[in-house]
Amino acid sequence: MRFGLFIPQGWRLDLVDIPTEEHWPVMRDLATYADGSAWDSLWVYDHFHTVPVPTEEATHEAWTLMAAYAATTSRIKLGQMCTAMSYRNPVYLAKVAATTDIISGGRVQMGIGGGWYEHEWRAYGYGFPSAGERLARLDEGVQIMRDAWRDGTVSFDGKHYQVDGAIVQPKPLQDGGIPMWIAGGGEKVTLRIAAKYAQYTNFTSEPGGFAHKSQVLADHCHKVGTDFEAIVRSANFNAVIGESEADVRDRVARLRARQVAKADENAVDAMLSTLSAPESASGTPEQVVEKLEKMRQLGCEYAILYFPEAAYDRSGIEMFEQQVIPALR
Repeated sequence: MRFGLFIPQGWRLDLVDIPTEEHWPVMRDLATYADGSAWDSLWVYDHFHTVPVPTEEATHEAWTLMAAYAATTSRIKLGQMCTAMSYRNPVYLAKVAATTDIISGGRVQMGIGGGWYEHEWRAYGYGFPSAGERLARLDEGVQIMRDAWRDGTVSFDGKHYQVDGAIVQPKPLQDGGIPMWIAGGGEKVTLRIAAKYAQYTNFTSEPGGFAHKSQVLADHCHKVGTDFEAIVRSANFNAVIGESEADVRDRVARLRARQVAKADENAVDAMLSTLSAPESASGTPEQVVEKLEKMRQLGCEYAILYFPEAAYDRSGIEMFEQQVIPALR
């Protein structure tokens, strides 16, 4: 099992009370720490407005951070979970990602999905197309990026995107282009797109749901003629780790105190409830190993961890590195 780490960027109210001028040093230093540690990858979210509700708290832009991490780290892979296809023209995104890959020395991953956060879609003037249209754009956009990275030029005449001889040079450093992580568990469309184009997938961390989505993906692979076993399946896990269950509760209480000062109390409680859900990676190190081992047995080869206290306290991350990762490698 390999492991990725989300770097706080404000989206989940995870930079609250840190002065703006200190945001980048906090994010950069955590990325540098992960680069020198046991993590295979670091991740950011592609969002513009905070959750659980929009606030005026910081949400730093994903691809700007990708370029910055490319220049300030040396080993770790760099991903987004996940880039919303409709937020950027796909051939422009292919160009941005290729440049970032070159800056990084060939470490960028393309986490890509249809997008869902209606409030920020409308606020930024994108409208909010139907789920069917958002996923159709995803399908077309993935094809455009794949061809651009493979060939260095791309033309495409689709229903949603038209490209006429766009030159994407230099190409990414990685042979075959930047790896595609198709994110989402939609069974009719998203997982079919993943079966056609993905090197990685990312869907639910709930064990029963993960097993079911895996079978749906396998069925799509059979129908489109791709190798199911060649696609790495991943899941995201919310994590608060402590030396005891009481320690975990205390850590969550500290998070809650910061966040309810900035956002609706009921909404914060709903968001924080995911930290104690059965599909989370919260608990003592022994409890977390047990949860992740069950997922590994179901075929989850890659776990991406979100520690909501990361900007304030790395001790949970350190416990995970010292006691969980060795047990699962």
